[in-house]
Parts: sequence; structure tokens; C-alpha cells
Amino acid sequence: MFKHNIIIIEFKALYQILFEINNYLKFNLNKINLNEINNIDFKGSIILSKFIYKDELIKKKKIDPNQIIFFLESNEFIQNSNDYKYIFNPFNINGLVEKINIKLLKDKFNDQSFIKILNYTLDLNSRIISNDVDNLKLTEKEINIILFLRKNKKPQKVNVLQSEVWGYLSELETHTVETHIYRLRKKIFNKFRDNNFILSQNDGYLIK
Repeated sequence: MFKHNIIIIEFKALYQILFEINNYLKFNLNKINLNEINNIDFKGSIILSKFIYKDELIKKKKIDPNQIIFFLESNEFIQNSNDYKYIFNPFNINGLVEKINIKLLKDKFNDQSFIKILNYTLDLNSRIISNDVDNLKLTEKEINIILFLRKNKKPQKVNVLQSEVWGYLSELETHTVETHIYRLRKKIFNKFRDNNFILSQNDGYLIK
């Protein structure tokens, strides 16, 4: 199975944490120093870096900021820090894997911020789904579920969602997945009165 590349820059502790669970991850891990950047091809990779290196990476090294997930310290302030491109340090490993997963799924849609799904528009930056009448705020997990179901044309079983959306959490109970999807379908119905956005079938869940 093809694995995406994750490049960790000047963040040894993060590399060690992810290396410990590497067997459960769906991407390859690489670590480099700042002085090695000019020798690396970053095309198609996701970069994990401390926020203090932002100017070095973007302005000096001309790396596409859409490829980078920055780690913010509690004393660092940035507008829209809840965006999927930022995560606060110390971080929750589950939250980090979610952000990587949603970044990988977003890349499958050619890095568009706005994705058209059925009669809705999904704004990945603000995490809002909307139609011509109303809009609804979603969580990162809900965005991740929608994108995964959208890119697959066939119904997806709970155990597949558990593996692909929840990442390495192989011991997650299946009813947790079902609860997330139930709540998401309920939110969609309550806001848009739409019971057919995510279809529940005998062989799994589906967005047509």
C-alpha cells in the first residue's frame, strides 16, 4: 500500500513519539535539519514543524505553507489557530493524527479550500458545510468522515472507517465510530432537514 511522506523538521521529540507507533501509521516518517532543506524534494509530502521556523521555511526556503502543520506553544498567538494547519504543543497524539489524516484527504481534492458535495459546499478552512439557505459548523473528525466517504463510491463498513479515519487507533470500539456518524447525521438533519446526505446501508455508510 502506498504511504504518504511525513517530514519532521527540527523536532526530534515529535519524531520519537511517532516512531514508537509507526507500525500503526499510514505514512512514512522522515526527519531532517534546517540545513538539509535544500536537498529535499517536498513535493507530495506533509511537513511538521515548530511555528518558530515559519519564516525560515516559507519566506527563505519557499516551501508551500499548505504543506506544513505548525506546532504552536501556548504563548504564541496566531489568527485562525484552530485551522487544521496548526496544533498546540503539548499536543494530543490523537489530534495530531486527525490533522494529518484530514490534510491527506484534502490533498486528494487538489488542495481546494471549498469542496462541492451533492447540494452542499464544504469549507475545509473554517470547517463549515453550507447550502443556499444555511450553514453548519463541523468538527475535524466530522470533516474527515465526510471526505473519506465522499472519495469512496461504495458503502464503507464501520471497521474500515475505524482504520482509515481514526488512523492507528486499532483498539477503538466500533460503537464509537457509529456514535460519531449518528451524531453527524443528526446534525445534518437538524440543520438542513436532510436524511440522505450520509446513507446508512446494510453494507456500510455512503455519500453518493
